[in-house]
Amino acid sequence: MDRTRVLEIWVGLFVALGLAALFMLAMQVSNLSTLGQGNGTYTLEARFDNIGGLKVRAPVSVAGVRVGRVTGIEYDISTFEAVVELAVDEDYAEFPRDTSAQIFTAGLLGEQYVALEPGGAMEVLEPGDEIRLTQSALVLEQIIGQFLYSQASGDKEK
Repeated sequence: MDRTRVLEIWVGLFVALGLAALFMLAMQVSNLSTLGQGNGTYTLEARFDNIGGLKVRAPVSVAGVRVGRVTGIEYDISTFEAVVELAVDEDYAEFPRDTSAQIFTAGLLGEQYVALEPGGAMEVLEPGDEIRLTQSALVLEQIIGQFLYSQASGDKEK
């Protein structure tokens, strides 16, 4: 083989490796890489007044450790709440019945996740149970609106 043919093969291999690396990066960012893992899960539900930008496949964590994923988000027309379905790994199956769930924002990009805070009850949550203590997501637009409204009403009193 001549020298240009060998160079073309090396360039092709380099491009293929680069595309494979970009594909792996895309899978990590989109949380698709953890869908096929063999760990069993059990389902819990939590109801929120406002879930902000929470999406399906968002992480569920306890003390910063990922213990599951959000598997479904629905709207309950009778209670006007968002119902979030959480798939928790069976390795972490012993959550007290008074566990609370909050929606937090992680990082600069604003990815939202569900954080569980275990309580102190002796009884544990069974598969399919509902987490009753929830705290909705903080929506930046609402916070700014409340601040501006309080500033405007405070100026009129003076």
